[in-house]
Amino acid sequence: MPARESTPSNLYPCLYYDDAVAAIEWLCRAFGFQRRLVVPGPNGTIAHSELTFGSGVIMVGTAKPERRWVSPRSLTALHHALCIQVDDPDAHCARARAAGATILQELKDEDYGSRGYLAQDPEGHQWCFATYRPGAHWE
Repeated sequence: MPARESTPSNLYPCLYYDDAVAAIEWLCRAFGFQRRLVVPGPNGTIAHSELTFGSGVIMVGTAKPERRWVSPRSLTALHHALCIQVDDPDAHCARARAAGATILQELKDEDYGSRGYLAQDPEGHQWCFATYRPGAHWE
């Protein structure tokens, strides 16, 4: 396996999709993620993958119901959302909308100084893209 640059974060969310192959393609096209590592599994599945966005990394794989790792399609409610800092949420939202993202909350300015929007991917994961960066006020 080729050497890869390490990631400065120590938090790596793992997301599961019924069709992880299509999800990876969509996340790259709609939200601007980049493939870092994709490990195919049996029967056209994804055993493991790493996608980057800036210095952040998410891992995406095919759902494994036997481990209770399922796509949001299988849930009656959502138990998480991912928040990602972007410098230009207006341009990012336009890109996501053009790729077919469902915009759940339009672009808006928050009282705490952030600007962003909330989107949903084709399998139901929710994503907040905003200028807000946790901990920035400590710097």
